Amino acid sequence: MPAASIDPLGRPTSPSDPVVNSSAAGQGPDEAAAPVAEPRGDAAPAGKGPGVPTGLRQPLDAAALRPLAARLGCRLAVVAEIDSTNAELARIARGIGGVTGLGAPALAGGGDAQPPGDAQPPGDVVLVAEWQTAGRGRLDRSWESLAGAGLMVSLLVRPTVTARWLGWLPLVVGTSLVRTLRSYAGVAAMLKWPNDVQVAGAKLAGILVELVPGPASPPAAVIGFGLNVTALADELPPRSTSLLLLEVDPARLDRQELLGALLTDLVAAVRRWETSPEQARGEYREVCSTLGRPVRVELPDGTSVRGIASDVDEFGRLVVDGRAFSAADVIHLR
Repeated sequence: MPAASIDPLGRPTSPSDPVVNSSAAGQGPDEAAAPVAEPRGDAAPAGKGPGVPTGLRQPLDAAALRPLAARLGCRLAVVAEIDSTNAELARIARGIGGVTGLGAPALAGGGDAQPPGDAQPPGDVVLVAEWQTAGRGRLDRSWESLAGAGLMVSLLVRPTVTARWLGWLPLVVGTSLVRTLRSYAGVAAMLKWPNDVQVAGAKLAGILVELVPGPASPPAAVIGFGLNVTALADELPPRSTSLLLLEVDPARLDRQELLGALLTDLVAAVRRWETSPEQARGEYREVCSTLGRPVRVELPDGTSVRGIASDVDEFGRLVVDGRAFSAADVIHLR
């Protein structure tokens, strides 16, 4: 059974279901179809593009990430190529896959750490890929990214919250990414409901959170995100941006250090949410650019509603003129 995306009420949706609350592509009908750079033509999966400062597209060093994995209490691997980091962690959660079976480097966490197997459900596992051949985003859109120009990361967790709070996980992830991008990279990142990471309306990162059906308790969730780091304008879809294009200090564009900052906050945010899930709503409100502005809500049945987005309710649904929406694409109106 494929992994199921999470809508704002915590209900699983099939990959083909147009009602999805989290996105690695994450675009509405008039937005770009991918969050990170798509290779042009026969572009090689690695290499430095013109205009990119020397050294900023070097491969990630799995061995150097070992202290990070130990500090976070997780197992971490970096692979040069994979179909989808989310799909691989879903396979691991179901006990039918594993990064070592793909010829990846040894897992980076804890020295003698063993790859997840069938005997025990794995704990937190992080998988980072330089190149994805079948990456997926919102509405089951396919997407690929230029190796070395971004970060493609998935984290396997087993949330201990009750079912009513599961729908908040994609929003918690988005809030965490915004917080790190503001503090570490110094960019004015915001969230377009539910969790598109944008700067001045241009997409910087996208998120896909999926529940993994299975007998284990608590159930597994795979958190995936893609971030544009050094992608150039001609390597990006329309209405997208990157940290390089935002003129972030080159010292902050080192993907190794950036990954550490993002994962450190994300793991802490998930654990804080598990302990005090009710706090997520207030934190999300502070970074959501959708609130207080006119929007068009496009519903799965083809109809749309216009109004002012005033709030998110206790389930993470967007409130527009007194109505709460969970299953919708939202377009910001000028």
